Amino acid sequence: MRDAETTPRPLDALWQAPAITWVLLSGECLAAVLALAPGTAGSRLVYFGLASLLIQWVALLSLGMLYLLRHALGGWRPQKLAWLALGLLLLNTWLISALAWAFLGDDWPANEGGWPVLVLRLTGIALAVGFLGLAAFQNHWRGRLHAVRAKQSELQALQARIRPHFLFNTLNTGAALVHQRPEEAERLLLDLADLFRAALAGPRQIPLEDELSLARRYLEIEALRFGDRLQVRWELPRSVPAVTVPALSIQPLVENAIRHGAERMTRGDVDVAVTTTPETVVVRISNPLPQAGGQAATGHRVGLNASQVRIEALTGGRGSVRTEVVDGRFVATVRLPVAPG
Repeated sequence: MRDAETTPRPLDALWQAPAITWVLLSGECLAAVLALAPGTAGSRLVYFGLASLLIQWVALLSLGMLYLLRHALGGWRPQKLAWLALGLLLLNTWLISALAWAFLGDDWPANEGGWPVLVLRLTGIALAVGFLGLAAFQNHWRGRLHAVRAKQSELQALQARIRPHFLFNTLNTGAALVHQRPEEAERLLLDLADLFRAALAGPRQIPLEDELSLARRYLEIEALRFGDRLQVRWELPRSVPAVTVPALSIQPLVENAIRHGAERMTRGDVDVAVTTTPETVVVRISNPLPQAGGQAATGHRVGLNASQVRIEALTGGRGSVRTEVVDGRFVATVRLPVAPG
């Protein structure tokens, strides 16, 4: 089954501010070209203003119709969506032209031939712009899919390197606990089963509360392995907001805190704090730096980068993962929007 995270929706790019800005700027450029073209009757400045008004109405109306139909079009293939967008562009060109003729009539500084010739010209322009837009859309869509697949491959390569290391350590800890503390050994194996079940399920979206539960299970396993060397502190609100995150996007940040913190120290700690505002949920994971100089440990950042890319992709760029060093502690901060994009 495809997931919204692994297969981004083609229309999502149209609702982002850069795309809308480029549409508006392109419309103004097209209006300027029409106003400066030879054979334009009347004031070119007036022609530019009227052409700009007509073009922007066509563009914004087409975007608005696609936005209103986004749920019904969610399962359409990108190529089919592109042709539908072209059809809406032509339909809105004729609709806005008819309204302009009804309200302006002979006041429009049209070329020879009047409104029929102008509508034909606008239809040709809409087709030309539409086909150029189709080509740009296809290139953008291919690039986005390639980027998502590359990040997925990068994440899978990271998991392939980390899982055996973590699995062997956990099994060794379980073997040491079997005779001395069998109840804890049983809990360790159950936690390990939950983690690997989530990992083997593949990329998907889960509630933040479930992702925090996976991180808690991981820390419980590591607490059994490190014993008194590790202290874990949790600060959670009474009710975790019902936001979704990519599965295993918070847990790798907790794992980094162990591998680059407690694992390198005689005694270490990990703090996990969740705070909320009406618009944002913030998850902070922090650990002390083992170096006396207070510099973060060097190592691969694939886990951190993968979490960042996946969260930004899921939230349409409204969520983020940032890291910093504060008072000798390495802090990873995850920001998630409460309202869906």
